[in-house]
Amino acid sequence: QVQLVESGGGLVQPGGSLRLSCAASGINIRLYAVSWYRQAPGKQRELVGTIPSAGSTRYVDSVKGRFTISRDNAKNLVYLQMNSLKAEDTAVYYCNTVYRGAMVWGQGTQVTVSS
Repeated sequence: QVQLVESGGGLVQPGGSLRLSCAASGINIRLYAVSWYRQAPGKQRELVGTIPSAGSTRYVDSVKGRFTISRDNAKNLVYLQMNSLKAEDTAVYYCNTVYRGAMVWGQGTQVTVSS
């Protein structure tokens, strides 16, 4: 069974940093594109960025220069490093991949940016 599990969320002050992790099981995550999404209260889920199996990582304009997606293939992990956090980054963050044509989602991790 393919599973994704996010961790690393929490409460951080504006301007601070957090690193989220997405742990994959049941697949070799290095072979798959992985996306990070977020959903703020009352808003639709939005794509934050995607790291492909090969090639350049892409980000939504609102996080470019602040967020970085990377992989640790040895640990079967994908990270979302978030710097210079803003109140508007507050959301539940999800990682996602497509496995055999089906979307696989983690349970999400809450990130709250507040003073």
